[in-house]
Amino acid sequence: MRKQRLVNFYAFLSACIFLSVTTFAQVTKQEKADGWKPLFNGKNFDGWKQLNGEAKYSIENGEIVGRTVHGTPNSFMTTENNYGDFVLELELMVDNSMNSGIQFRSLSKPDYEKGRVHGYQMEIDPSDRAWSGGIYDEGRRGWLYPLTLNPAGQKAFKKGEWNKYRIEAVGNTIRTFINGIPCAHLIDNMTAEGFICLQVHAIPEEAKAGTEVKWKNIKIQTGSDIKTEPLDDTYVVNLVKNDLSAQEKEQGFELLFDGNSFEKWRGYGQLTMPSKRWNAVDGEIHIGKSDGSETGNDIVTKEKYGAFEFKFDFKLTEGANSGVKYFVDEKFNSGGKSGIGLEFQILDDEKHPDAKMGVVGNRTLASLYDLIPSIKQGERFQKKIGEWNQGRVVVMPDNTVQHWLNGFKVIEYNRGDNIYQALVARSKYADFDGFGLSETGHLLLQDHGDEVHFKSLKVRKLSPNP
Repeated sequence: MRKQRLVNFYAFLSACIFLSVTTFAQVTKQEKADGWKPLFNGKNFDGWKQLNGEAKYSIENGEIVGRTVHGTPNSFMTTENNYGDFVLELELMVDNSMNSGIQFRSLSKPDYEKGRVHGYQMEIDPSDRAWSGGIYDEGRRGWLYPLTLNPAGQKAFKKGEWNKYRIEAVGNTIRTFINGIPCAHLIDNMTAEGFICLQVHAIPEEAKAGTEVKWKNIKIQTGSDIKTEPLDDTYVVNLVKNDLSAQEKEQGFELLFDGNSFEKWRGYGQLTMPSKRWNAVDGEIHIGKSDGSETGNDIVTKEKYGAFEFKFDFKLTEGANSGVKYFVDEKFNSGGKSGIGLEFQILDDEKHPDAKMGVVGNRTLASLYDLIPSIKQGERFQKKIGEWNQGRVVVMPDNTVQHWLNGFKVIEYNRGDNIYQALVARSKYADFDGFGLSETGHLLLQDHGDEVHFKSLKVRKLSPNP
């Protein structure tokens, strides 16, 4: 009887093993039919190598397990092959105290910080900040797409569970997804090809060594097998000069400057562009240095806008002052000075004296000039003078207005409410009846006598405008 029970047990075990193998084979066959190729064989690190730090990587139960180690820099388990255009999918689980990431189109060169791995990274962030799925440029430019730009994407990651990560990198377009939810959409042309790697982040001494991040079911589509997700409404960060991506076009954006022509602009209070100061150089709008006086030389869009979203890149020179204005109304007499309208302040806060004027910093960078100070992030998220900044003004149909700077919302107010009226009454605009309250108005670039550069000016209407 005992012998028979053993025979039955082994028969049952063999059937289970056969069933598991058969099921695995069926899944693999289907994945191959869909163009997927495995990047990890579940047994060893063939096709992979470790770079930079000395975190511990092992293979357990068909999964790659990374464990933190004190006193070592960021570690990367890296593919030996490079990939340009691809779709990558994998599953991962991470300790809630860790930070990690998936590198792609990344590089390691002896002449770049002694071989430091650098390039794009899809963030793994189980902290309350919830930036999982954002795009970070490891070892180069820092954050390119913080998840502040996509609140819906911040809800995609599941703490303490397996999460399905997806990266689409095709041409200049990079998109990320977690558990099927769109997270980031970046347009960038800095690096077209590089390796893929699994990061174990360095930890401070007070952190617990040996915390884990696990990866499994790592697979890739390349070449003609690539199948991307349909376009959606995720906010786009576009770092390619004066470019409109397919998704931005779908969302209704149009370029206000194509790199050469001022066709959509004219001088403030004029029918044509000013004959001096404004130039198109290397695909950028340049306003040069003058004697520092305001000369009524601003330019405005020919069209007026009500509810809208305006994206613009700007670059300051040392000590410079300028501004982007909206709801500009030419009925106001500016006395030969700058056009009258709500202003997104553009300023070198360290070197220009205007930053110390006004009230509680309401004349500093990205503030609603002379009305509301901007609440900017720490130094890590600020650009240096001479680097490009991304500005954004959003005016919603309900008159909620937002200022954004480099991916962070720095101001929100309601145009026309009691607080707004009180602020205007105490400002330099107090004598302009109905200041900032026109149903529609022009967008304006200010000539304040300093050298400032603009590019990638894009606008979309958020509701029908008269």
